[in-house]
This record gives sequence, structure tokens and C-alpha cells, in this order.
Amino acid sequence: MRKTLIVAALIALPVLAGCGSSDEPQLTAADLSKSLQDKGLKDAALADCAAKVFVDTGISQDGLRTLISDDQAAVQSDPENMGMSADDAAKSREARGKIGTECVAGAR
Repeated sequence: MRKTLIVAALIALPVLAGCGSSDEPQLTAADLSKSLQDKGLKDAALADCAAKVFVDTGISQDGLRTLISDDQAAVQSDPENMGMSADDAAKSREARGKIGTECVAGAR
């Protein structure tokens, strides 16, 4: 179970795709779940739960786009905030903690 949590956290590490614009569609928990599954998280229920936690934590749309991006440059240039605003990075860390208690622990 610990391995699943680590994999989920690694998959969900935010990486910057660039600044979002208001013309982009709103990302949903379903979009995040699909992205997590596409990136290797095979447990659909865990991906759904993790995605819901990220959205419910209040991460901005730019932050959510960062979560599903494949661009590693911003994370490497700003590892403390993982390529996100300080507020979104704090919310992302909070969400990852909740994923461990709500999603992984709840799946036992």
C-alpha cells in the first residue's frame, strides 16, 4: 500500500506546462483522474479519489494544469513550489497528505 501512495505522489508531482489562459476549458476531477491513469496509476478508484482531493483542496486551474503537465523544467527551476504558485504548492502538499489518509488508507 505504501508503494501505491509513493507512486501516486510521484505521478501527481506537479510540472509546469506554462501559464494557463482563460480560454482554456476548466479542468475537472475526471480530467485529473484520467491524466493520473494515463501516466501509470492503474488503480482507477485511487486515481478518482486523488483527483477529487486535488480539486476539493482548491488548487487553481493553473495549478491543476501544472499537475497534469509533462514539462519538468519548472519543477527543476523551482523545486520548493514544484512549478506552482506558493499558494497552489501549499495546497498540493496538503492534498498529497489527504490522499494518503483518505484514498490509500480508505482503500484497505
